[in-house]
Amino acid sequence: MAESSDKGHGRREHRRLTSSTTVNNHLNWPDVQQVCQLTRTTDRGGQRTTQVQYAVTSVPRALAEASQLLAWWRRHWHIENRLHWVRDVTLGEDACRVRTGSAPQNLSAVRNAAINLLRLSRVDNVAAALREHAYKVDRLFAKLSRWNH
Repeated sequence: MAESSDKGHGRREHRRLTSSTTVNNHLNWPDVQQVCQLTRTTDRGGQRTTQVQYAVTSVPRALAEASQLLAWWRRHWHIENRLHWVRDVTLGEDACRVRTGSAPQNLSAVRNAAINLLRLSRVDNVAAALREHAYKVDRLFAKLSRWNH
């Protein structure tokens, strides 16, 4: 069992991850090595909520005990949230009304390319970089031509 807590954004969050190998033989899951249960308790504005999530992993306990699995779980969601925040809020993906044909996938590819180019150029603030390049397209093309060589 591993636990972690943090405070921020007006809430306190406590996580407890328990991993087990006892049910592995009873599961019809290829390469299962551990089953995990993550219990997340959040206190915000006098309200307490509890969420329970489950996971199956092929990583043996000798390579990753509960503390390592909890760290990986947290890192996964950090990356996931970081990417989706930029896509949803900064690029307005959820508000986009394009829904037919291959246009949604094409727009998603353009958004991914823009995010990746900005990340590769070590941009800290994606929104500010997008504003800068929207008004100075010649600078954007100059940067792209340097990256291409």
